[in-house]
Amino acid sequence: MALSETKKLGTSLYGGLPYQFGYCNGYNTKMNCLEYHRNSEFNLGVEDFVLLLAKISDIKNHKIDSSKVKAFRVPKGVLIEVYGSTLHYAPCHTNASKGFKVLVALPKGTNLEKPKTSNKNFDDKILFASNKWLYAHKEAPEVKDGAYIGITGDNIDIADLI
Repeated sequence: MALSETKKLGTSLYGGLPYQFGYCNGYNTKMNCLEYHRNSEFNLGVEDFVLLLAKISDIKNHKIDSSKVKAFRVPKGVLIEVYGSTLHYAPCHTNASKGFKVLVALPKGTNLEKPKTSNKNFDDKILFASNKWLYAHKEAPEVKDGAYIGITGDNIDIADLI
């Protein structure tokens, strides 16, 4: 995508607010964590990918059961909007030889260093990075980095489904 087209797309997606584009790629079949931002995120895959999603309203007493998480396959080339009320995390690949390759658009500054907070409320406790609130499964590698263990049930793995 040419730089001028990228600027047009970013302006269209965020209505003139500062935005950033990033690229998420790799190999993954596990949920591990669920995050949300206080705004929409946009994803565009170069290959098909799967997102594991749930609703923030499914969180009860600062926990979410993994049975509330649903898998959605996204065809390559389809731009999707992940609403701010949607829990999500890293994409999962659909083809182990190709992995996932996803363009990600977010408000500028998202996922940068965690800002200092007063740590007086629960939101401060689960803030993991700038504009990134994170719930982790007890098996997630992010737990060793201080992520809040807030996902109960199984750590979903779609390996047998793809």
